[in-house]
Amino acid sequence: MIPRYTRPEMGRIWEEREKIQRMLDIEIAVCEELAERGEIPANEVEEIKAKAAFDPQRIREIERVTKHDVIAFLTNVAENVGPSSRFIHLGLTSSDVLDTGLALQLVSSAGIIIKDLETLRETLKRRALEHRRTVIAGRSHGMHAEPMTLGLKIAGWFTEFDRAENRMRNARETVRVGQISGAVGVCAHIAPDVEEAICRRLGLQVDPVSSQIIQRDRHAEYMSALALIAASIQRVATEVRHLQRNEVGEAEEYFSPGQKGSSAMPHKRNPVVSEQLCGLARLVQTNAAAALQNVPLWHERDISHSSVERVILPDSNILIDYMLNKLNDLIDRWVIYPKRMRENLDRSGKLLCSEHVMLSLIRTGLTREDAYARVQGPAMAAWADGSDFQEKLADDPDVGGLLGGEALARCFDLNEHFRNIDAIFERVFGSDPR
Repeated sequence: MIPRYTRPEMGRIWEEREKIQRMLDIEIAVCEELAERGEIPANEVEEIKAKAAFDPQRIREIERVTKHDVIAFLTNVAENVGPSSRFIHLGLTSSDVLDTGLALQLVSSAGIIIKDLETLRETLKRRALEHRRTVIAGRSHGMHAEPMTLGLKIAGWFTEFDRAENRMRNARETVRVGQISGAVGVCAHIAPDVEEAICRRLGLQVDPVSSQIIQRDRHAEYMSALALIAASIQRVATEVRHLQRNEVGEAEEYFSPGQKGSSAMPHKRNPVVSEQLCGLARLVQTNAAAALQNVPLWHERDISHSSVERVILPDSNILIDYMLNKLNDLIDRWVIYPKRMRENLDRSGKLLCSEHVMLSLIRTGLTREDAYARVQGPAMAAWADGSDFQEKLADDPDVGGLLGGEALARCFDLNEHFRNIDAIFERVFGSDPR
């Protein structure tokens, strides 16, 4: 079943009928090019185009006997075309049709995923700008580190999906290749210039050297691009899950009217979408590992890759389309609690500004080791007894006595701490982000 968030056109690309239609399109493109070059009669090609049709059920019936999917397809088409069918598949091997058709499917799928990424980036940009100055505790090792803004966190996600979009565009071009090179790729029956012309008709480049197949490093690159998208989705979803924990409570997934969180506990509001995305990411990443294993095949070709691709390519493209749409919806309606963010920040008693104090001491002439020690002692004491870190420092002659009240106060001024946020946003979104 295709998930409901998936674009309908993505599902259609990987339906059996669509796959067979692309195979037929390739066969007709070959006939048209050969006719244009005078190698087969033009009137026969017109009859092929007028009569060529197929029935997936009939193809399956034939395949049960032939045990060969392309022969079953050609037999069914021939049943409809009649004598002119002798010009179909002239000089071709099965993979010429299958791999070139697969390229068309992947190019179409990549186009949809790129649109999904563009939409997600626009949503991330909007939320980043909205929360450019929403203060949140930055965390490392799960612990408070220094203050940052939620907008900056989201801007980081934006740049990550920008890279994902670039990788996807590159991967689309890597798989945008076809072949009409024959049984072991030597172009014994279709000349290279004819092969190139046929691929141009289909909107593809020609694979410079194919064996019996297009080499699978191309498909592994495509799948790696999908796996990286899945990893980026998982990174965002993991952060959403962490921020929704009761102990944090700084943001949560939108909880719609009538939604239920638990069959047993009426109070539950669970991060189910982000949890689902984390789980699905594992599937796409596992599929990428299978694609890498498809690269080394026996000699010019075996079919160990084929059965794998019939699962991993449709599943991964459909899943990434679904996941990007789900993530976009999550971020679009993500509920933010700035007050709770500030409360959590304040729980650290201004400890998050310790580096500013240390650097100020260093500027007075102290060594880094000495400055570090002068700040760490009061910091550990404030952590232990819950007292005000800034006050401890102010009362300490080795810190407050050296810096003075005004300089020490600047160390705890968040406006000073965030003085370069706008410059970072300009670097990410341009000088006039909207």
